Amino acid sequence: MSDQSIKVPTMAEMLAAGQQPEVLFWVGCAGSFDDRAKKITKAFVKILNSAGVSFAVLGTEESCTGDPAKRSGNEFLFQMQAMANIEVLNAYEVKKIVTACPHCFNTIKNEYPGLGGTYEVMHHTQFLKSLLNEGRLTIEGGQYKGKKITFHDPCYLGRANNIYEAPRDLVEKLDAALVEMKRSRRNGLCCGAGGAQMFKEPEKGNKDVNVERTEEALETQPEIIAAACPFCNTMLTDGVKAKNHEHDVKVLDVAELIANAMDL
Repeated sequence: MSDQSIKVPTMAEMLAAGQQPEVLFWVGCAGSFDDRAKKITKAFVKILNSAGVSFAVLGTEESCTGDPAKRSGNEFLFQMQAMANIEVLNAYEVKKIVTACPHCFNTIKNEYPGLGGTYEVMHHTQFLKSLLNEGRLTIEGGQYKGKKITFHDPCYLGRANNIYEAPRDLVEKLDAALVEMKRSRRNGLCCGAGGAQMFKEPEKGNKDVNVERTEEALETQPEIIAAACPFCNTMLTDGVKAKNHEHDVKVLDVAELIANAMDL
């Protein structure tokens, strides 16, 4: 990994240099602090640098969007967190935001406008698809040619925002064999992490939701389960371990697949 491949300027540095980036990359809590999700962040940054995209992050000025607080019922805390972020974003005159987390994506896109924060917000799979369409990004199949990959729809990307095709188009660009689970797209089953469930132990029951979803993924006999959300990634990775398949099935974010295929 060269230094060039993980060059990440902050908005403060950009402003000091009198520049305005094309997009603000909203990293999110998982992408900043979770060791597994940091790999997704790095993969996405490498692709952005490779495609020559002018971007910046907020760095220490970024804080949680407030999604877990809102979904678990603490509207007061959510509004405090959201207002603090909106103040920072508006001070930098941010117009376009891209994020690899559907929770951040959904909250900034759909909840922030009512609090004075209106931006063009894209999920990283949408943004990568737009780079492909504009000819700024070229994806070769490489190591994934012919590999069986099943894609899990994150709730806040699919059902909440009707984004189903962008991640699938990217997987197909890898010349991979995309296999669908019985429950996919609008019918997709939640991984079990949404609504702040990520941060607590599940209630007693017969089976954890993430294990149920992983079983559906494994039924397709995939070599790779592709995800597009750091929470889904964690839940499915745990599910694959619970089913003792960690040696033959990988769980990878779509950005990681592309970065690997591009040898970044």
